[in-house]
Amino acid sequence: MNLTDPIVRKLPSPDKGSKIAWDTAVKGFGIRTTTAGAKSFILNYRIRGIERRYTIGSFPDWPTTAAREEAKRLKRIIDQGGDPALERREDRAAPTVGDLIERYRKEHALRKRESSRIEDEGLLRQWITPELGNRKVADIRRADIERLHRKISERGAPVRANRVLILLSRLFTLSMRWEWRGDNPVKGVERNPEEPRDRYLSGDEMQRLAAALAGLRSQQAANAMRLLLLTGARRMEVLAATWNQFDLDTGVWTKPSSHTKTKKIHRVPLSGPAIQLLTAMKAAGRSAYLFPGRGGDRHLGDIKKSWQTVCQAAGITDAHVHDLRHSFAATLASGGQSLPIIGALLGHTQPSTTQRYAHLVDEALRDATEKAGAVITGNANR
Repeated sequence: MNLTDPIVRKLPSPDKGSKIAWDTAVKGFGIRTTTAGAKSFILNYRIRGIERRYTIGSFPDWPTTAAREEAKRLKRIIDQGGDPALERREDRAAPTVGDLIERYRKEHALRKRESSRIEDEGLLRQWITPELGNRKVADIRRADIERLHRKISERGAPVRANRVLILLSRLFTLSMRWEWRGDNPVKGVERNPEEPRDRYLSGDEMQRLAAALAGLRSQQAANAMRLLLLTGARRMEVLAATWNQFDLDTGVWTKPSSHTKTKKIHRVPLSGPAIQLLTAMKAAGRSAYLFPGRGGDRHLGDIKKSWQTVCQAAGITDAHVHDLRHSFAATLASGGQSLPIIGALLGHTQPSTTQRYAHLVDEALRDATEKAGAVITGNANR
């Protein structure tokens, strides 16, 4: 019969299974009716001798005329060598961004430093999975990335928006390696401008900080901050440090490559005050970690709350834990140490990274030349 809406509506339900009424206008096009009364338009066709069935949609969501036109469109695709049923199955099985994230976790994330993994997980949990997780990897476009970057930026987190871009770029680069898509949709998305922090603790602030640390309830957190300031190390390098990294007799801290940002072993000479602090800590410690967490089998996770308490007690504003590292470097630079030495102590691999302290080195050198000039001209004691 030539199917129409009135005819389809009156088709009876079979006693069992399903029954198909075929259309006379388009070969292979029909309506399938189940015992429950559900009706769906279908298209039967053959590809290389194999019969396939494609479900177009249910009636009455699909009117008969629209379903017939869709069947004609599909038959044109089939005549050109396409296989709509296979393509639909492949599309349904195509990996999602959620699948990409899981493979990233299993095959790539474990190679990163613990602090980087923690940061990545925060970005994945807060933004990437909720916004893109259910989307197909192949369907993501640059406009989708730009929209997400703009959304995070408008929430007042422009730097975090950039970090999401960096992580997404890595994810889609891996998707290309795994042949899940042929391009990276993050390419060409413009990042927000970032100004590096230029915050160092002054001499007066360091004195107030020392007094506040002495009165802090958690002396474990206080010692972590002291060690950060005495070594210029990164936060997780200190918190995740184990005693077997330290040789207190020679005064050397050997950071393993798994703990450093550069993924290289970094040997750092320790100052007298640092050795004194570590010696006292070791005498009182019973864990493999310098700063053990609860139970002692894990290291301390964070000191953010303790830092806020200390800053409030010391009257220090607009300061982050990472600024202790900057303050260590600034102290070296102001004392006349060269940029290569500062870079070596901080574990920088690029001279440009240490260049931010150049003006402090210049000031120390200028002060030295002024003193030398005064001696030479006989004006030193005037």
